[in-house]
Amino acid sequence: MTFVFMISAVVAVITALLVVPLTAKRKGAMSSIGGLVILSFIVLATVYYVTNLDRNWTALWPWLVLATFAGTSISRGKEQKVKGVLFLGSLAVAVFMLSTPVWNANEKYEIAKMDEQVEIQPFDETKTPASVPPKFARNKMKKAFGQVPNTSYYELGNLQIQKVKGEYVYIAPVEFSGFFKWINGDVTPGYFTMSATDSSDNPRFVKAEMSYTPSSFLHKNLERHMRMEHPTKIFYGKPQLEIDEDGKPYYIRSYGKFITARNGFDVDGIVVVDPATGQTDSYKLDNVPAFIDGAVSPETVSLQNSYYGNYIHGFINSIVGKKDVKLPSDEGTEANVSPIFGEDGKMYYFTDFTSPKEGVDSMLGYSLTDGRTGKATYYTGNLEDSYMDSQGALQIIEKKFIEKKWAGEMPVLYNFYGEASWLTPVLDSNGFLQNYFIVSAANPEISVYGNSPNEALKLYKTALQRGGSSVDGSSNAEEKTVAGTVLRVFKDRVGDFTQISFLLNNNQSYIVSSEVAPLAVYMQEGDSVQVKFLNTGELFLPVKEVKIQGIENK
Repeated sequence: MTFVFMISAVVAVITALLVVPLTAKRKGAMSSIGGLVILSFIVLATVYYVTNLDRNWTALWPWLVLATFAGTSISRGKEQKVKGVLFLGSLAVAVFMLSTPVWNANEKYEIAKMDEQVEIQPFDETKTPASVPPKFARNKMKKAFGQVPNTSYYELGNLQIQKVKGEYVYIAPVEFSGFFKWINGDVTPGYFTMSATDSSDNPRFVKAEMSYTPSSFLHKNLERHMRMEHPTKIFYGKPQLEIDEDGKPYYIRSYGKFITARNGFDVDGIVVVDPATGQTDSYKLDNVPAFIDGAVSPETVSLQNSYYGNYIHGFINSIVGKKDVKLPSDEGTEANVSPIFGEDGKMYYFTDFTSPKEGVDSMLGYSLTDGRTGKATYYTGNLEDSYMDSQGALQIIEKKFIEKKWAGEMPVLYNFYGEASWLTPVLDSNGFLQNYFIVSAANPEISVYGNSPNEALKLYKTALQRGGSSVDGSSNAEEKTVAGTVLRVFKDRVGDFTQISFLLNNNQSYIVSSEVAPLAVYMQEGDSVQVKFLNTGELFLPVKEVKIQGIENK
């Protein structure tokens, strides 16, 4: 508070000198100055405390305009002329501040400029994507809220996905549900954690008392505490909870600098707060603690995406003409972006970009932004194909389950078997997970759904085969041929075709659709077969051709 009182006092004195006519009677002038200093000090200190406004001088330009206008209006003679000049100068500052967005668009674009590539690396089909939708995870956590002591004091906070001890999990803090609950509770009891890959996982409550939280009030309010400890830092985005490998919680928030004047934002680092003690530290992005995955806030990434998509040819072009403009999607789960984890174990924010032309659901490209460094890559996709955007994928799901009134959430583009594909969890009207839907971005007629991501992937592989697409697993899978005896066979009806899974005497399992090999429906245990397959490394290897001895030779 010391810094608040100091800057409020200095500004209050300057305000009084600008407003009160100095040529008035000395006694009257001194009395007016004293009164105005006290009033201005109270107003400024209150505004700073309530709004958490940064304590930089540039934030005071509206106050300067009002003070010089009042001083010019009240003064007379030469003093009025001097203060009139100051008023004109403050107007010039105001015009500069307000017009900045018009002429700093090019600088915003350069700061947000991304590396460009064609396609992301193929997804390793032996792994499971972090695809549990946050809405579903949140519903399960709410149902498990009975684990929280003094439940009536609290409510569930915002979800954050994170990698902890090699596992992808959702973290959600327990927050106060109001001012009087904060008075009575004093501290929040902990947080919930739940798997982000296994929808059958049950939320687990972890005890960890926290005093400085977003839902606390007065000096214990987290954002106010951050501002008091770092009065001049420029924050952007909401505080988010992250836990270290031992399960200890920390709140983090991105900070940076304005691009020009007080407009635009470029991230520099994070502030980390121990919510139990209030201990506060700041780190540059290249020195962020290893356990933190989302150092760059989703709000910052969304802002950078907007700069990159809109300002390629400046501000005017973003309004009129819109040449080469591409709009970032608003289908993300956090501030219009979706946090996902790559095969390298790093967290990325995914966003797809579409055309500004209404009624067009064609995707122009997509981006992945590293959650720790803020480094972004823009993927154009195969320029010979026209990719459907995330909104198009959601519309297909809506039509597919129109009678059940199910809807998709958190569509994310993957490279499955060399095919750009949308993976989308499907939820019912109550927010419960029903299935996982995969649709080709280039060939929307190819789509499947399954109870789990891995089950949907198996079906998708079969759908791609019968759709004529080149299914190559990790894009470098070797084609091999093997002969053997069938030890076990399992047949399952999938749509209009039968899916056959079989185990050979080499202890390797294979899978094929009757659309690819129609006579495979006659396969039995003990048959001698010759199989042509793709060596993808999966538990069930995809079959391209199968010959059954005694059947196909007839």
